[in-house]
Amino acid sequence: MLVNHRIQALSQLGNWLTDELNAEEIQEWAEFANRKNGWFTPELVQLSLKEIARNFLTTDALQEWAQRYPALNATVSPKKIGLVLAGNLPAVGFHDILCVLISGHHAFIKPSSQDEVLIRALLKKLVDLEPAFAEQITFTELMKEVDAMIATGSDNSARYFHYYFAKKPHIIRKNRTSVAILTGTETTEELFKLGQDILTYYGLGCRNISKAYVPNDYDFTPFFEAIASLEAVSNNHKYVHNYDYNRSIYLVNRTPFLDNGFLSVTENESLVSPLSVLFYERYDNLDALKSKIQAQQEKIQCMVSKDFPGSIPFGTTQSPQLWDYADGVDTLQFLTELQ
Repeated sequence: MLVNHRIQALSQLGNWLTDELNAEEIQEWAEFANRKNGWFTPELVQLSLKEIARNFLTTDALQEWAQRYPALNATVSPKKIGLVLAGNLPAVGFHDILCVLISGHHAFIKPSSQDEVLIRALLKKLVDLEPAFAEQITFTELMKEVDAMIATGSDNSARYFHYYFAKKPHIIRKNRTSVAILTGTETTEELFKLGQDILTYYGLGCRNISKAYVPNDYDFTPFFEAIASLEAVSNNHKYVHNYDYNRSIYLVNRTPFLDNGFLSVTENESLVSPLSVLFYERYDNLDALKSKIQAQQEKIQCMVSKDFPGSIPFGTTQSPQLWDYADGVDTLQFLTELQ
């Protein structure tokens, strides 16, 4: 298939996902995914699929993305690309698959056991809509014959991937998280959107905010008031278990913390907080903060703020565009250079 044909076929999947006539089948996907993984509530599965359709699978978005890579128009000598997918969010590995498909290569996919339902359902539907994609998709447990690797996992698994695939072209991703820079001048709406950045998908993703940098005199009261309506996260027993556990640890250890009934906030220099907890750290001036964040850049996926350099607006962390690559590594450029 030529790249324009691939774009047309992929946009058909986006249209299918947004067509109300298919809502019942998508609901079945969501319920099945939830039975396999209690974190994947039907509502969050629907949200993830909606974001994929809206941000990844429109003709305009795919064309704008493809235009950035003239090599996509060249004749492709397909390579076997191994994909070890993450499973922390619904269909989180779909972007890597999409990169391989639009580049014309062959995806050898090892889905996470936590997110196998949605990945298989999406690709089956894609092949139903365009059977030619079947030649580009293989599910496998073994990666011995691949020409290149893209793998996502923990810092520990990354060390294994680097060792095992050292002689092959590869992208190996480690743990990352996201941070917020607050000034105390945020509006109620901005603070509410920050709450969404923290709590959407229960905080399980690398684009979820786990740490906030705040001025020395920062008052969290307006923040807690702004996010009160997000208490629905406490309807998930898995989230509540984490919340109760972490809160009890702070009480036993007499660790100072603030709390609103579903989110705890405590001062800590670490970037990664436990689920249901937001770490914060105070700063004296923004210049010193810039230096501190720059030193930790390899562990930060994205930043939200009003106008801090390199940041994105509040409420946008869970709506990446096609060119917002994990770890800042251009996956599609990597794939086009394998020709």
